[in-house]
Amino acid sequence: MTLTPVLTDTWDKDRSWRLATYERAGGYAGLKKALRMEPGEIVQAVKDSGLRGRGGAGFPTGMKWGFLPPPDGGPRYLVVNADESEPGTCKDIPLMLASPQHLIEGVAITSYAIGCDHAFIYVRGEVLHVYRRLLNAVEEAYRAGYLGKNIQGSGFDLDITVHAGAGAYICGEETALLDSLEGLRGQPRLKPPFPAVAGLYARPTVVNNVESIASVPAIVANGADWFASMGTEKSQGHGLFSLSGHVTRPGQYEAPLGITLRELLDLAGGVRAGHELKFWTPGGSSTPIFTADHLDTPLDYESVGAAGSMLGTRALQIFDETVCVVRAVSRWTDFYAHESCGKCTPCREGTYWLKQVLHRIEAGEGADGDLELLLDLCDNILGKAFCALGDGATSPITSSVQLFRDEYQAHIDGHGCPFDPSASALFPYTPKTRTPGALAGAGAGGHR
Repeated sequence: MTLTPVLTDTWDKDRSWRLATYERAGGYAGLKKALRMEPGEIVQAVKDSGLRGRGGAGFPTGMKWGFLPPPDGGPRYLVVNADESEPGTCKDIPLMLASPQHLIEGVAITSYAIGCDHAFIYVRGEVLHVYRRLLNAVEEAYRAGYLGKNIQGSGFDLDITVHAGAGAYICGEETALLDSLEGLRGQPRLKPPFPAVAGLYARPTVVNNVESIASVPAIVANGADWFASMGTEKSQGHGLFSLSGHVTRPGQYEAPLGITLRELLDLAGGVRAGHELKFWTPGGSSTPIFTADHLDTPLDYESVGAAGSMLGTRALQIFDETVCVVRAVSRWTDFYAHESCGKCTPCREGTYWLKQVLHRIEAGEGADGDLELLLDLCDNILGKAFCALGDGATSPITSSVQLFRDEYQAHIDGHGCPFDPSASALFPYTPKTRTPGALAGAGAGGHR
């Protein structure tokens, strides 16, 4: 299977982020064609293409647009979720940095299709360089007549607001993002009502991922059949696969859905020299981990789901045999405990205790019942949290205990970690270790 450079087609060009570079590569042909079409035709084309949300859930994009109620004379909004924060996920930020006009053209076409005249791009707050690049790209598009009043003489008006968040992972959840955009504390909303009915400012709203929206111009320009010809029967099209960790050539690999990790590793030069694959994530840290047994699992929504995980954001973190799975999962759990918004008890309290138990095991102070305690805590979070953050926090724990239970038990029986953390590093460093005795009270009866 070969790579399919569509979103990445201009990344190797000089000053790829400039409008002139994008136009020379055929940029904005999709918008010009879209403005000659009826809005409903565009929605139908996206439905026919089989494009599914590229932010993790995989919900059909055109169907999501179709959930908007009929126009009532009031405003409706498009909000682009550019709050990429999941550990291992690194596709949207490079896309916005290397070719922001892909996204801006997609925003213009989508806004025209759903009857929106004011769109928002919500960018992760820490990536100031990306925020500035988007601002400059939007300014270029205004000057060229692709945004603003009477775009390309069509009578269609559109303004885009680029908004920087404040660095909260929870704001990647669409309703928490909307609250944050309104100036409120970023916490998930109770649904229903869903954003399509009452979203931003209580108006009908479409919330889509960066890659989803950036994929729209090529679908309109080349046709739904062109997009649907790539990928698999139910997971159609192309996508960005982000390879990181112990891989010879990490980076973004744009390929049809259904490619396997074995094929991607061949393209990326394999696992780092002298080592072998131990485990990997198919969709970021919130998806159940895979091992070398899953190298030939097609990376599409159905196949990955059938194998017991989720395709998610196609963030393929590669770990070789030098990595302690307990240490890796513990670091991910630290992240989820820190990023829990605190709105619901299962996630707020559960991630805290997961973190404490994992720290204890890694420091050599684990007890015989700790693995059952971990799984019991996960069971009290999974399906009981207010949003998907709690569920995501349990995935690497339950899957790693299932696949590497002996390794967890070795930490408990041996009263310490049998791995040398510096062996897994790609550069020399002095590792930090958990301090024994600092975790007293982390048992089931301990106190915060």
